[in-house]
Amino acid sequence: MKRPGTPRPDPATFIQANLPISPVPSIPEIRLHTAGPASGLWRLAGRGEADPPPYWAYPWAGGAVLARHLLDRPETVAGRRVLDFGAGSGLVAIAAAKAGARAVTAVDIDVNAVAAIGLNAALNDVHIAAAATDIIDGPPPEETDLLLVGDLFYDPALALRAMAFVRRCQAGGIEVLIGDPERAHLPHRELNRIASHTVVDFGAGRGPVQAGVYSLV
Repeated sequence: MKRPGTPRPDPATFIQANLPISPVPSIPEIRLHTAGPASGLWRLAGRGEADPPPYWAYPWAGGAVLARHLLDRPETVAGRRVLDFGAGSGLVAIAAAKAGARAVTAVDIDVNAVAAIGLNAALNDVHIAAAATDIIDGPPPEETDLLLVGDLFYDPALALRAMAFVRRCQAGGIEVLIGDPERAHLPHRELNRIASHTVVDFGAGRGPVQAGVYSLV
């Protein structure tokens, strides 16, 4: 259980001390700080020990399939300004930078995720501008050519808001690519599947899944 009155540790210091570095399954070109059974993430999040772990601490299939796709098809991002939306660990942003993107920005609402993105970017020798901010109900981001969305369709309310945001981005001239292992609320009728890759998914008990890369209809 959560211990009241215990100060939260510095995120970067905690991550370096408690989340070991390992290659991402299916994407050995990228290494991340990844949580293990003894990481004690509840101390960093200020939650109880029985609460769900934060999403940024693990590689999820939606991000993994996008990362694999970008590394295999670097022309997708080469020379472009890329924004990783709901970036989590920064896996997709790192792949975009490695594939030759002109500039990469990663945004997430969790300040601990932003700390992890900074550490993970340094591990992989890439530069990423990371920010803890919520842009989902706002206008299309400026100076962005490509929006990357990994694994945001696990919750019905979030899925609706995410699709409204990516539609605004599309209307504003921004290309959108979505990575997803067919979570329950993925809006198939609004998407074209352009690629498939077998990746490992933390949400499937760390087993392999066939995940897709999608563009908007």
